[in-house]
Amino acid sequence: MEKIAAMNNLDKLTKPLFVIQGKNDPRVPAFESEQIVKALKDRSTPVWYLMANDEGHGFAKKRNQDFQFYATVMFIKEFLLK
Repeated sequence: MEKIAAMNNLDKLTKPLFVIQGKNDPRVPAFESEQIVKALKDRSTPVWYLMANDEGHGFAKKRNQDFQFYATVMFIKEFLLK
């Protein structure tokens, strides 16, 4: 697991990344997402971070799902369609 961990392979993460996190996620603690986002920003790798304060693992609330959808569309437009 250590060999494939994202934090141990930062040099391989060169493409834009969109990190989506629920603050109450019991499987992936928010500090882990924040850690990878900070590390990528420090390396000048394009990274977007979306945190939902009222979600867990996956977005269950319609308003958060909609926000995530439109943010994803914006990310794709910014980084994949240019």
